[in-house]
Amino acid sequence: MLDILLGFLALYMVDIAGATPAQAGVAVAVWTGLGLAGDFLLMPLLERVRGLDYLRVSVLIELILYPAFLLIPSYWAKLVILGLMGFFNAGWYAILKGRLYASMPGQSGAVMALNNVSGLIGQLIPLGVGAFAQWQGLAWGMWVMLLGPVALLIGLPKRET
Repeated sequence: MLDILLGFLALYMVDIAGATPAQAGVAVAVWTGLGLAGDFLLMPLLERVRGLDYLRVSVLIELILYPAFLLIPSYWAKLVILGLMGFFNAGWYAILKGRLYASMPGQSGAVMALNNVSGLIGQLIPLGVGAFAQWQGLAWGMWVMLLGPVALLIGLPKRET
């Protein structure tokens, strides 16, 4: 949902949502800007709330917002929802990366190796989404990205260890 949506966002806004290229640029700026604001505001929040608890809640929020983003036809409503999505998925990468390092203390080299291997595999995901979008159309390809938050929710541990 993070970088993959960013990669397809302008194309979706122009080809499917009917926005102008300038409006698509605004959508990318809203997604990026509010995501950055969410990252800054997340730091004090994580002093009070456990990271996994935040992830669970934010993933559930994304599972509501993303379909609304795809279904609502209004450009301005899409911008508001897109901003909320950018805000609420803030910290996903950082929290998961921090948990990975915490689970392997003193093994940062192994973590880096694991990151490189998983990064190679992860780079195939945008290709898969693009291939699906080429086959079924971009509108359907955008729905495939909903699998990201679903997989994250399923993969989160049930309780903090």
